[in-house]
Amino acid sequence: MSSASSPGRTVDDPALDQIGPALSRLRRRTPASSRDLSRNLVLNVIADAPGETTVGGLAAEMGVAQPVASRTVAACIEEGLLRRAASQSDGRRTVLELTEYGEAERHRFAAEQREAFEEITAAWSPQERVQFARLLVRYGADAAAWSRRRAAGRG
Repeated sequence: MSSASSPGRTVDDPALDQIGPALSRLRRRTPASSRDLSRNLVLNVIADAPGETTVGGLAAEMGVAQPVASRTVAACIEEGLLRRAASQSDGRRTVLELTEYGEAERHRFAAEQREAFEEITAAWSPQERVQFARLLVRYGADAAAWSRRRAAGRG
């Protein structure tokens, strides 16, 4: 069914209206503690950042207030996952870097998530698994680019 009910909508399928709730359920059903989810998010944001990451940049990327990001960063530093360092481009700024332990934990989280994905999708064909994984990764990359464009438009 094709319709042009609103700008940007080319297909009118009820499944498309379920994307938001489905993504929310995915986050709630992730097999990890809420502490692990927060740490994993922080580690991935810092690892995936195209340049240096400050606490303010982390807060913006996570969509949280700076004090929330600061507390999360402090906990990650205390656990040895992150370290503060002087910016290479401006020595007056402090940036966040993953430690070796932080990188190892990031890989551990990814392995746990892959294992959960394989269990959840056990009834899927290998082709369906790979197709879904590729589309989800693409969605994440496009969402990040969209978010950066929106942030640049406000600035």
